Amino acid sequence: MKQNSKIETIIQILEKTYPDAHCSLDFETPFELLVAVVLSAQCTDARVNQTTPALFQKYNTPQAMANMKLSTLEQIIHPCGFYHNKAKNLKACATKIVADFDGKVPSNMDDLTSLPGVGRKSANVILLNAFHKPVGIAIDTHAKRICNRLGLTKSKDPLKIEQDLLQIVPSSAIASINHLLVYHGRKYCTAKSPQCSACPLQALCPYAKKLPV
Repeated sequence: MKQNSKIETIIQILEKTYPDAHCSLDFETPFELLVAVVLSAQCTDARVNQTTPALFQKYNTPQAMANMKLSTLEQIIHPCGFYHNKAKNLKACATKIVADFDGKVPSNMDDLTSLPGVGRKSANVILLNAFHKPVGIAIDTHAKRICNRLGLTKSKDPLKIEQDLLQIVPSSAIASINHLLVYHGRKYCTAKSPQCSACPLQALCPYAKKLPV
């Protein structure tokens, strides 16, 4: 099966399997999503969602976060791990948004990736979910693992994986595949002990076919 046909079949199966797939981070504004995305690095979305209500109660704008004490920010986001670096990036990010973007989160890739703590993967998530602009595919650990197991790419580099996918994923599915891969990685295609025997993509997966019966 050619890659274009294969990815279309994969997307169809995943859409039927996860009809309600969506961004699992809680947010109401683009800035809240940006903060949540930064906090989600090496942390579960569930933990982020438990942490952000206390933060957003008083510090849900770039202006408020730019002016808050770094120690206060560190204390609030401590449960998300790597809090020293994340707090430093968030405060610098908020300061830059105020100074360079009139206090508004930018809605294009170049400006977003100029912000401290925001790489291309994070920018893809923000553009898709805050601004409804599916310009790329966020390659997180789930996407990287699944795409390699399915034989959609041979690369381990997120940027290369994204480019490989953009060559075969229909433009109409760029938005949905971001969420579908996350859901599938959590339910079946886990890093350890993947549920290959029950996976709806088993027949299309080289990794599953190599496993002992």
